[in-house]
Amino acid sequence: MVNDGGTNPGAGVDWDAESGTFDEEPDHGLRDPEVRGAWAARLRDWLPGKPGDLLDVGCGTGSLSLLASEQGHRVTGVDLAPRMVDRARAKLAGRDAAFLVGDAVAPPVGEQRFDVLLSRHVLWTLPDPGRVLRHWRGLLRPGGRLVLVEGVWGTVSPVGISAEHLVTLLRPLLPDTADLRVEPLSDDGLLWGREVDDERYAAVARF
Repeated sequence: MVNDGGTNPGAGVDWDAESGTFDEEPDHGLRDPEVRGAWAARLRDWLPGKPGDLLDVGCGTGSLSLLASEQGHRVTGVDLAPRMVDRARAKLAGRDAAFLVGDAVAPPVGEQRFDVLLSRHVLWTLPDPGRVLRHWRGLLRPGGRLVLVEGVWGTVSPVGISAEHLVTLLRPLLPDTADLRVEPLSDDGLLWGREVDDERYAAVARF
């Protein structure tokens, strides 16, 4: 089902159990140099050029966290699955990064604020995504940005959140001076390790 704010379609997945094979998907593990390079190039475009503090919500095994760290950003990752967090910690061992077990709805970061909040394929799984976005917005410093990679997958029983719906949720959070860019990603097979024909995109909101 497409998340309209009243459901939680990802709640039944045992992400701890998924952790052992999670990185086998090309866009999860980023083990292929071309796939890794494609994501690194996109992040370089979406993230600030100046190193800053980045919160990776629903970080999984930390593949995007690692790319952000390699680009000079100080990373805090949050994931609900302890085994995912363990893998992320191992992947970024020795780097300026910390990983916490916690809920993406309310990341356990206390009073810390960030220059960027990054989230990939997480928002659609959460109940009341509009409320979640308001909370995430409050975790940013002035001038910060949200980088949200989402989509709608499948045709028979599609799941996800459309770009149109996400923009509708973001608009009330944006001051007049904010910049919102939606970038289609479906036509870049390198990101996914294959050609895709469903809706995939990134929304970058700069406050």
